Amino acid sequence: MSSFPDTIAGEVTGELVIKKSRFITHARHVESVDEADAFIAEIRTRFWDARHNCTALIVGQTADAQRSNDDGEPSGTAGIPMLEVLRHRNVTDLCVVVTRYFGGILLGAGGLVRAYSSAVSETLDTATLVHRRLLNTYEIHTFHNESGRIEYFLRDWLAHHEGAWGEPVYTHRVTFSVSIPPEHEAELGAQLAAFTSGAGILDFVGSAVVDMPA
Repeated sequence: MSSFPDTIAGEVTGELVIKKSRFITHARHVESVDEADAFIAEIRTRFWDARHNCTALIVGQTADAQRSNDDGEPSGTAGIPMLEVLRHRNVTDLCVVVTRYFGGILLGAGGLVRAYSSAVSETLDTATLVHRRLLNTYEIHTFHNESGRIEYFLRDWLAHHEGAWGEPVYTHRVTFSVSIPPEHEAELGAQLAAFTSGAGILDFVGSAVVDMPA
């Protein structure tokens, strides 16, 4: 399976209270570092009265842009632990902000690391995960009188092979569009040929990284 780091859908929030300190987490899907920076600015404006708004982000199809910020917490006790949670979960295009309202009780370096890590981890547990896969797209051309049975075959095959169905095009013929993992091309080609007595052929269109529900 040709795969890339996962991401999440939309935004999720969570809250932990540890020794009277409140840790409020916001995690949002972002498409760029600029979008992540805008999200961070939004949260910091909304929670302007908090002592800390610590951040971590990973952006890029291959998770190439990574940043974190302790925002006044002791160095290495907030941003980096948050970022490590994202790395461990192999996610990208994701920005996390943990807002802390100090409760008057010091947690110590180890306590802060655990608190910020837990805040991010528990919030991401509630997120809708989105898998990213490299898929090849193919067109299959057929006549109208054969289109019903071929559509049924293709839809059923895709449902069992992590494929995606495209919108059919109806002209003097019917053109179906399917996207499948590259390693399944030979299997689909052979089964389609057998199902159509050699008439069905996969016509390669191109490749793209596609978001797939987990």
